[in-house]
Amino acid sequence: MKQYDEKLKSIAGPLLAWYDENRRQLPWREEVSPYRTWVSEIMLQQTRVTAVLPYFCRFMERYPTVEALARGDEQELLKLWEGLGYYSRARNLQKAARIVAGEYGGQFPADYKALTALPGIGDYTAGAILSIAFGVAVPAVDGNVLRILSRVTGSDLDILDAKNKKTYRIWAETALSPARPGAFNQALMDMGAGVCLPGGAPRCGACPLAHLCAARQEGRQAQLPVRAPKKAKRMEELTVFLLRREDGCVALDRRPETGLLAGLWEYPHMPGLLTEAQATRQLAAWGLKALRWEKSWQARHVFTHVRWDMQGYAVVVGGSGELQWYTEEQRRQMAIPSAFEKATRVLRELEGE
Repeated sequence: MKQYDEKLKSIAGPLLAWYDENRRQLPWREEVSPYRTWVSEIMLQQTRVTAVLPYFCRFMERYPTVEALARGDEQELLKLWEGLGYYSRARNLQKAARIVAGEYGGQFPADYKALTALPGIGDYTAGAILSIAFGVAVPAVDGNVLRILSRVTGSDLDILDAKNKKTYRIWAETALSPARPGAFNQALMDMGAGVCLPGGAPRCGACPLAHLCAARQEGRQAQLPVRAPKKAKRMEELTVFLLRREDGCVALDRRPETGLLAGLWEYPHMPGLLTEAQATRQLAAWGLKALRWEKSWQARHVFTHVRWDMQGYAVVVGGSGELQWYTEEQRRQMAIPSAFEKATRVLRELEGE
């Protein structure tokens, strides 16, 4: 679609001028390296900058180099990642770190194919690393960039369609500043995060591209970008048991090494939303006796393709039954996913933290 070329080539000037005045001060921008750029971009997938900041700083303190990450213990890494979610990201970070340390002498390759061959690195992350850390003129196209390009051009092409993504990537290449590719890509990230917002809430008055934007001129900001409706999430109901013995030990299970939340720790749970009477029978089936019912709660956690609706019970029990029990010191080393955040908060309250 060559009709957009002139407009796309007009983006870089005003966008970079705006970025130079409004760029966000972020730790991975103050000290730039391929390693720091990579870690920050992986953390930022599906996660807000404000949530990532403390994790990034702790991560760099514990794993300051790719070699340190490659040598690290997986369970310690997952514990450090606890609360960020999407734990496969952490595992892929370490897998890729071991390849970079072992096959590339600890130096990230400045090559698109080599980067995308590493676990967890796709088109966007490779583009971010190459442009920001190496100054290579490669676009980094994520949801923010797709939204901006769709609105500036006024395009009705569905941004979730694979064929259309190739078109949007060509547009991003056309718009890209060859002199400052890293700044250009980060400018689009910042504008998408703070100005060209999703839905009907863009801050057009603050946008450096407002004079170019077809969506603004046509009053179609809320309709763009076009995206096909997502499939409804599968819903699952389960009852979570926060079980404590009188000696302070807590029952935990480790999930299988494959599948959802692979290898992480969780509180015992059963399918369905059990009543207290049904929960009592389940405790008996595990060989446990309820000594004191401490608290009940409801919670919900939404994954990419499934939603969990949960009923929780905190119970002091007698016996050990069929379950595995862990002390507070042992639990400090265990990564419990945010799907069970409510149960973990209840546990901290009950333990007086």
